[in-house]
Amino acid sequence: MCGVIGIVGLGSPVRLGDDDAVRLRDTMLHRGPDSAGRWRCPWALLGHRRLEVIAPGPEGHQPMCTPDGRFALVYNGELYNDAELRRALEAEGVRFQTRCDTETVLWALARWGEQAVSRFRGMFALGFVDTVENRLILSRDPLGIKPLYAARVVTPDGPQVVFASEPTAILGHPSMAIEPDWAVVSAYLTTIRPLLGRRTMFAGLETLLPGETRVYDASTPDAPRVLDAWEAGERSGLSDPAETVEVIAEAVRSHLRTDVPMCALLSGGLDSAAVVSLAHRDLSERLHTYCAGAKMGGFDDDFTHADAMARGLGTTHAEVTIDQALFGSRWAQLIDQTGVPVSTPNEIAIHAVALALRADGHVVTLSGEGADELFGGYAPPMMQAAAHVAALDGRPDADGGLFHLLSNAWVSPQIKGSVLRDGILARADGDAALAEEYQRTFADLAADAPGDSPLQPHLRFHRRMNLPNLLRRLDSTTMLASVEGRTPFADIRVARFAESLAMAEKFVPGEPARTKIALREAFRDVLPGSVVDRPKASFPLPFQSWMGPLAEGLRTSPFASEIFTRESVDAVSGHPEGLWTLAWPMINIAAWGDRWWGPGTLAEQFGAQAAGAVTTR
Repeated sequence: MCGVIGIVGLGSPVRLGDDDAVRLRDTMLHRGPDSAGRWRCPWALLGHRRLEVIAPGPEGHQPMCTPDGRFALVYNGELYNDAELRRALEAEGVRFQTRCDTETVLWALARWGEQAVSRFRGMFALGFVDTVENRLILSRDPLGIKPLYAARVVTPDGPQVVFASEPTAILGHPSMAIEPDWAVVSAYLTTIRPLLGRRTMFAGLETLLPGETRVYDASTPDAPRVLDAWEAGERSGLSDPAETVEVIAEAVRSHLRTDVPMCALLSGGLDSAAVVSLAHRDLSERLHTYCAGAKMGGFDDDFTHADAMARGLGTTHAEVTIDQALFGSRWAQLIDQTGVPVSTPNEIAIHAVALALRADGHVVTLSGEGADELFGGYAPPMMQAAAHVAALDGRPDADGGLFHLLSNAWVSPQIKGSVLRDGILARADGDAALAEEYQRTFADLAADAPGDSPLQPHLRFHRRMNLPNLLRRLDSTTMLASVEGRTPFADIRVARFAESLAMAEKFVPGEPARTKIALREAFRDVLPGSVVDRPKASFPLPFQSWMGPLAEGLRTSPFASEIFTRESVDAVSGHPEGLWTLAWPMINIAAWGDRWWGPGTLAEQFGAQAAGAVTTR
């Protein structure tokens, strides 16, 4: 796994000095501690930091170019159908010089152009330069596992496209202004997502959407062609449990290719247990597994279930314990290092466990992200959706997007006026962009393919809105520890299979609701009943009771005083546990703002980094 950066003029020269180029590239040192490279032509500069996973050593060095020097590539990801694509390219006369999948991606794009992307199965973000056609291709995998950001900057030589794996690399460009996008800042209060469609929390800095490919050329540098890689399934029928197991098993097998030590995250829930059991079956060596969480007040269920599962499989299992001091310290560090607010509290647990497994020598970890969004694992929001659909009584769902926005809000748009100062809310245009994004996204998904149930667009909405954020969370927290996270459920073939299933195979409302039906039935004879029927859980933390010290810091945060009302700051500082849906996003935004535009006050509340307790048996 790697960090990529590119600065492309497309008609204007790129004169950024080598020292500046290295500085921007090396903001992503954690993404690629093993090697680094640069390449440039008169109108483009590419940089790369490499985490060696496949074909360690010089043969995987990037940027990678074709022998004639025409094409150059920077690539972050893993290609799971590498062998299949190599055979096709070899049939066209390509002679490979390495075992590295980067060379496969390079030749596929050189031979097939942007159409090659639809043939890739894997997780990827890439920048590809054609020096003859003066063309740039940017692309991101269909489910959004690997991040890719881009911005248009105006330099003394003309406008240029800057792209990178992380926002901080782009924001360090000398011609890039660093200003908040107030619409996204306000949206974060409601969604705890630092993205709103393509928009980020920084004005002018965009993310490519999952599955998006942009093709730039010198004649239209400001208007790239945009392609979308997602293709929905057709079936909407019932599956055989054996078929479901084989679909997941094949995905797990494809994710096991590595030349460095691999382990797995194991929370004791169905998703991670299914991945671990299948991986353990196919690996020749004993698998190491890791669980993280808090050991207090009922929050240790993950430890109990994960330990029982590990004992049953015979894995070497380790536990990483999160306490309040570690939680606060790592929370502040994540904001400082990533440059964006933390989204979900369990990002802290994932980062802590990534640090622990990397310290043990593991470079790749398997994880269970994706199953809930694809197979219908979230009971509360789906039950809300079922009630919403029932109330429509057969009428068209014109307000499906607004329903999701309001029913899952941390800070409802309706009370923003009491939280944000008037000037800030006005600059956010009263959350008009947030409402429009939710409405448009739901309408597009509902029109895409009606399916067998009016609940299908609602589950698709979870996949489109929730899954990229969870995958971004996994990528950013693991990569900060120089660990590659792999997600067999978030695989395009698994996703298309899940999309093709009838709703009765995924979610059925009731008391209690039935969730992930196809998965539970498929693994009922593979995993213990206590795991198969266990309700949803994922490294849960008692974060509500841990926010007190940082909530008090809101009173001294320069950024908080600029954007939040005095009444909201006083309320949250005095009662963070009771007002936790306000406290979590407000503290995150304050720490983010102080990191970029003011002295860091919140990060100082917990002092130096705390050490996590790690036990292994």
